[in-house]
Amino acid sequence: MKRFYEETAVDAGEGGYRVLLDGKPMRTPAKAVLVLPTRALAEAIAAEWRAVPDKAEINVTHLPLTRLATTGLDRVTVQRERVIEDTAKYAGSDLLCYRATDPSSLVERQRKTWQPLLDWAAMRYGARLVVAEGMTFVAQPSDAVARLREAVAAHGDLALSALYNLTHISGSLVIALAVAERHLPADKAFAAAQLDELYQIERWAKIRSRPTGMTASGTTSTPARASWHFWKTGD
Repeated sequence: MKRFYEETAVDAGEGGYRVLLDGKPMRTPAKAVLVLPTRALAEAIAAEWRAVPDKAEINVTHLPLTRLATTGLDRVTVQRERVIEDTAKYAGSDLLCYRATDPSSLVERQRKTWQPLLDWAAMRYGARLVVAEGMTFVAQPSDAVARLREAVAAHGDLALSALYNLTHISGSLVIALAVAERHLPADKAFAAAQLDELYQIERWAKIRSRPTGMTASGTTSTPARASWHFWKTGD
């Protein structure tokens, strides 16, 4: 489908803010009016549509915030409990709980980066997770898992959609919650989630030059960028 509108705008509507295309409110694939909780998020989505070149094909991969918002309304709303469970289950196998045994430089980097996040979760939610060395599965305390599930369930549909994406992409519910609570900025969240991979890149870079295009920022995905941007614009 090619661009069919001339102007984009944002106005206040019932329950939030609407994105307008030629004065008409944008709708989701399920035909619901797209209503956003903050003007900043609505303006960011309007900017995505404004950036589509005149008469160009509309490529949904270039509209990550739009996809995130419509998913939150069309999919999360009708299967909210399932999304909560699929997100909260990561409390039982959080990336931050599984530490390397060597080399010592990686062990120390994981400790310095990951342990403060686990300590934050323990203080913020009363959820102290257990740390293990290696990949042997460790059962987490049931009360900690339950409290983290409560934290997930407290999010609205759009915020839950973003939280789901970040959790699945990072492998860490704690990282996702830290971003949602604005305890952790996006760049540090990415670095924490990709710590092992970035460590290996640095290590190999000392041996041979880095292949063209292999950059830390280039490894983040479109859903992740959209989800991180969601928290910047408000939940």
